[in-house]
This record gives sequence, structure tokens and C-alpha cells, in this order.
Amino acid sequence: MSDDQHAKGSMGYLMEMGALKRGRRSGWWIAGIRDPESIAEHSFRVAVIGAVLAMLEGADAAKVALLCTFHDTQETRVGDIPWIGRRYLTAAKNQDVTRDQVADAHPVVAAGIQAVVDEYETGDSVEVLIAHDADKLECMIQGLEYLEQGYSNASEWVDSTRAKLKTASAIKLAEAAQGMSSADWQRTYLR
Repeated sequence: MSDDQHAKGSMGYLMEMGALKRGRRSGWWIAGIRDPESIAEHSFRVAVIGAVLAMLEGADAAKVALLCTFHDTQETRVGDIPWIGRRYLTAAKNQDVTRDQVADAHPVVAAGIQAVVDEYETGDSVEVLIAHDADKLECMIQGLEYLEQGYSNASEWVDSTRAKLKTASAIKLAEAAQGMSSADWQRTYLR
């Protein structure tokens, strides 16, 4: 492939990632939330949470944020399949979806993205553990926010995701979140 074709392939991947801003986290529909967060909104906060958890755990915050950023990028092609739906479907592995997504990208880009997704899906480093905790903690926090908005069915997501947290820092932050309102952060500045 020529440099122009690689540039177009890389840009095609970047354009495809825009679909994450429009795709909704469909599991929340089961809880009765009509307009749930987008996949991109979820992924952004997962990356921030991941970096914070990594700092607290003494791990590589940039690496964790990178793992978190790419953890749901395959959902442009397969959608956000809720856990209950996975019971009835056989879906492609995220690594296989990513391979197709980056097939026409510059080889350096394709290899880099593939390595990140492969590590998130199969790695066992502390950074991978933290990235997975960040995904769960974000879901729990989002559930708490939906509970505040009156969606009582979100409590199951809060409880089930909190129970899956593994790192001490994620567990500590989850405990703190359950005693807070989503508006608590601004109260100090409004005085």
C-alpha cells in the first residue's frame, strides 16, 4: 500500500471511532434508562478513572489510560452487547474485530492498536487489572448517577459491578462514591 492509502486507512479508523459518540450503552435500557450514556462517554471516564487508579496503585497511569481508551472500540461494529445478551450470542473476539478495523491503517498504527487491545483482552499485568477495574468502577458510578435520577433498577448494576472490583484503590473509591452525590464535587466552590 502507498503512504496515501495508509493515511486514508488510518483516517478511516479514526472516522469509525466517531460512531462511539452515537452508540449507546444498551445494558442501561434493561434498567429503564431511555437515553443512556454513549460508548464514547463511558470510555472517556474509564480512561480518566484508570489513570487515577494507576496513580493510586503505583502503576503506569499512561499505559492504563491507553488500555482503557481502546477497550470498547470494537463496539462500532458489534454494538454494546449487554451481559444478559452475551448469554445467547457468539460474538467475535475483540482482537479479531480490531484486526479488521485497522486492516487498512498504517502498519505502525495497526500494530500499536492491535497490541493495546490484545493486552487488554489477554494480559495479566497490574495495568490490565487496573484497566478492568476502571471499566467496572465507571459502570458503578454511572449506576449511582442513574439512581440519583430516579432509575431504581440501576441498583443491580451498582451492586454487581462493585462486587467485581479487585484493587484496593478501586474498592476504596467505590466506597467513597456510595456516600456521595454526583454534585458533591462542586459544593466546595459554591460557598
